[in-house]
Amino acid sequence: MPGSTHNCAGVPRRDFLQLGLGGVLGWGLADLMRLQAAKPTASAATAPGGKPVNCILIWLDGGPSHYETFDPKPDAPSEIRGSFQTIPTAVPGTRFSEAVPELAKTADKFTVIRSVSHKDPNHGGGNHYLMTGAPTPVPVACGAFVTFHPSFGSVVSWTRGQREGLPPYVSMPSVTRSGGPNFLGGQHAPFVIDGSPNSTGFRVRDVVLPAEISESRAGTRRELRAALDGMKRYTDRLAEDPAVTFDQYLQQGVDLVLSPKAQAAFDLAREEDKVREAYGRNDFAQRLLMARRLVEVGVSWVTVNYGGWDHHTKLFDAYKGDHVKNMDRGVAALIRDLDERGLLDSTLVVLLGEFGRTPKVNKDAGRDHWPHAMSILMAGAGCPRGGIIGATDAKGYAAAENVYRPEDFAASLYTKMGIDPNQVLHTNTGRPVQLVNNGRRIRELFAA
Repeated sequence: MPGSTHNCAGVPRRDFLQLGLGGVLGWGLADLMRLQAAKPTASAATAPGGKPVNCILIWLDGGPSHYETFDPKPDAPSEIRGSFQTIPTAVPGTRFSEAVPELAKTADKFTVIRSVSHKDPNHGGGNHYLMTGAPTPVPVACGAFVTFHPSFGSVVSWTRGQREGLPPYVSMPSVTRSGGPNFLGGQHAPFVIDGSPNSTGFRVRDVVLPAEISESRAGTRRELRAALDGMKRYTDRLAEDPAVTFDQYLQQGVDLVLSPKAQAAFDLAREEDKVREAYGRNDFAQRLLMARRLVEVGVSWVTVNYGGWDHHTKLFDAYKGDHVKNMDRGVAALIRDLDERGLLDSTLVVLLGEFGRTPKVNKDAGRDHWPHAMSILMAGAGCPRGGIIGATDAKGYAAAENVYRPEDFAASLYTKMGIDPNQVLHTNTGRPVQLVNNGRRIRELFAA
């Protein structure tokens, strides 16, 4: 159904953990800060040249069609080709589906990998594979929420930790089903920004001050609390006073709430109207704009979760509707905006879902799950501009040239982020876990 946020398993996007400041498994702001400091992180990683690379991952939950986006087959029979025509892009000789005209105009700023392939046709397993770089060790049903392996965002959080008090891993408006930290621990779960950012007066829950409380009043209340707590500390001789420990993390939470950098990043009202209009005045597009603002101030990883891509029926009607138009316009605007601001070299943008769609259009005018061929868009962080990597066969059945696996995608992504994909992690019971198992870098992504 056009605009649906459910996949064929009937699982809504927002049924998973609603993790956020003031809501991480029911914990408050100070609890999250305590969790994030509970385990030492690895030393901060940097990309080649020493400049940290941040990432915006746009997750098209359900599995977008490679035919109706970046890998059309105009010479295939109609039952494979579908009803859309192809259009030229900003790159001579490269054509996309007419369903993505804005991305076609922006194709000279990003690379499309047309030859990623795997063997898991289920939403749960496919989601896990493409959000972690690791297949599930057991078969996973379509509707399952699983993280057998830490997600990309959680690994980045574990590697880098907080920078200037900002959360290292953010997800909007919910967590993808395999977007959790697994054995890395709750301190590396994402900070979730839910709500409707396109609405008037939108505020990030538990991060901005209530309208009736000014910064000066908040500071006064903090001073009052400090005075009261000082009475207890005066008589407390223990080196590890629980009250002192609590206040350490409460202070971090208050610092985040009062931080001018955090206030600026989370407040979309500070953005110029012309920029907001360029992205599109809808929730998805405004989340992309929020993502740009977050990486701009130092958030390491932002996932924008955009469901509704499981088109078993009426696919062509859906791809003519606002759901696809919002994606096309918003992602193109994000890439252009990052480029114009000089941020694209230090920001990796990734657009993908869990698999592609079947070559033959089914009896309900839809396409079904198809992991044997899929397209992934990657921009920034040294990815070649205007590139096409690999190819599917003439009818789009399978990746046929320069075939890559999700492990290769993961190894490339981590390398772009300055993280060694060959390192071995350890669970809290000491069991060694390879971060990426036998992944090889996609060499064309490093040719620029």
